[in-house]
Amino acid sequence: MGIPLRDISRRPVHRPVVTISIIVINVVVFLLELAGGEPFVLQWAVIPAHIVAGQHWITILTAMFMHGGWMHIIGNMVFLWAFGPEIEDAMGPIRYLAFYLLGGFIASVAQIAAMSSSTVPNLGASGAIAAVMGAFLITYPRDKIRTLLLLGWFITVTVIPASVLIGIWFLIQLFSQVGSVVAAQSGGGVAYMAHVGGFIFGAIAAKLFEDPRRIAAQSVSREFYE
Repeated sequence: MGIPLRDISRRPVHRPVVTISIIVINVVVFLLELAGGEPFVLQWAVIPAHIVAGQHWITILTAMFMHGGWMHIIGNMVFLWAFGPEIEDAMGPIRYLAFYLLGGFIASVAQIAAMSSSTVPNLGASGAIAAVMGAFLITYPRDKIRTLLLLGWFITVTVIPASVLIGIWFLIQLFSQVGSVVAAQSGGGVAYMAHVGGFIFGAIAAKLFEDPRRIAAQSVSREFYE
């Protein structure tokens, strides 16, 4: 298992205000979840069968700021912080926000299409973050990512090319989709189709949202390699 820590190939030229704001909103909403319990989750999470029936469409937006537990939100926010600032810098704050929200929307639609009759609540920022990772793979495939590797009892920090790290992550999501269908039919499971849908959207749409002038202005310094 690899946990990305940060891109050591470049520093964003601009402060990642939108990425920071998204993280803060996710934390606040998670605290509201803890206070509101199951009724809060049922009210604001995506339930595919309800969306197909034309009900509670607002949950497609609200669900992407919710999480199923501490490990879920911590994991998602770590991945967002590892890849989000560089993509925000490449797109600009307004385009990046639109890209992020649209990525989350596409991811939800993909999951709803795959499990249209499910009454299991779907929630999490994973689909939108997968879109950011898809964009990163297209934009900065050669960047080096400092990564925490957890291989059983063996733990180390190493540097892995973005193309390898993200590519392996995507293959895991893709092949896990089969298992997630079985799990969802049993009443739970991870929404892997949302990950796959968000990632594909991000990879395809990245160049449409990026500003070439911003990419050209980004400073790349080899002193960050270790």
